[in-house]
Amino acid sequence: MSVQTLARDYPWTTGPLIVGAPMYPFSLSPLATAVSLSGGLGFIAAGTTTSTLPAELSRAAELLNRPPASTLPLPIGIGFINWGADLDSAIEVIRDFVPAAVWLFAPKQIGDLAVWAERVREAAGGRTKVWVQIGSVKQALEVAELCKPDVIVVQGADAGGHGLAGAAGIISLLPEVSDALTRTGHTHIPLIAAGGLTTSRTLAAALCLGASGCALGTRFLACHEANIPPGYLNTVLSTTDGGTSTVRTQVFDNLCGLPWPSEYDGRGIRNRSFADAEKGMGIEENQRLGEKEGGRGPEGRTIEWVGTGVGLVTEVKGAGEIVEEVRGGVKGVLEETMGRF
Repeated sequence: MSVQTLARDYPWTTGPLIVGAPMYPFSLSPLATAVSLSGGLGFIAAGTTTSTLPAELSRAAELLNRPPASTLPLPIGIGFINWGADLDSAIEVIRDFVPAAVWLFAPKQIGDLAVWAERVREAAGGRTKVWVQIGSVKQALEVAELCKPDVIVVQGADAGGHGLAGAAGIISLLPEVSDALTRTGHTHIPLIAAGGLTTSRTLAAALCLGASGCALGTRFLACHEANIPPGYLNTVLSTTDGGTSTVRTQVFDNLCGLPWPSEYDGRGIRNRSFADAEKGMGIEENQRLGEKEGGRGPEGRTIEWVGTGVGLVTEVKGAGEIVEEVRGGVKGVLEETMGRF
């Protein structure tokens, strides 16, 4: 049923659904529209600000050749980091542009999601669907009851960027979330897997675990449409063994002075700033060295968010090519797997 729900709500898409995760500041209108034009669903990352959203959404409408008088939802989504995003400003943008979906994540308190969900649905007359990202079974059950999400994004610990501290990996988290939602009567909510997914093989695994599609983040950092500095891109392409070359920590947020709620942390390249923090260097001295020395990769001090799947990202391609490659290879992966036994 959940697969049919996605096909109904996003009729331009082809299953299994490939989602371009809202990575701030990398996922802007060129990347989001390229994903959607290839039969996926791309998200523009608003992060904690709405100041550039009107311009980005106007650009997206142009790239999608959207007729000015169209009353259909814009076939892309917007991702908000809820602890910092202004609800009233966000609602104004949603009312003006009516995106197909809004991705909610990291509220100051879980009840805030219910307020956001209600306001989004009112502003768009139900045309904008509400997605909520979770990182635990407890969160999944809470949001299912509180805000009746149209989609739940299940993010495992392998994800780059921010997520729930202490989350399980997707291989155990996703089926347990699926089972818990089934027991409580929420089987109608589609689950989108996130965290470490980069290839057809990882998508096939997620589908077997109960997902109706997957969200790609790190994989889309290495695409022509990503808003990524060249040095950062070089780090993505050169990094291997993602489990040991990245780290999940609150150190990077402390160095940036970002007021993330204490239950969240972020995964990035294990670099000199992290190593010095682990040795006891104070934040101010670490910040001073970061500003003075900079540098990228493990020997640098610049924070670079990537997931453990980074070692599987070896070349730059168009976002549409990535969507088609990951989606198109799933059937062959499953057939080859079954053929072994």
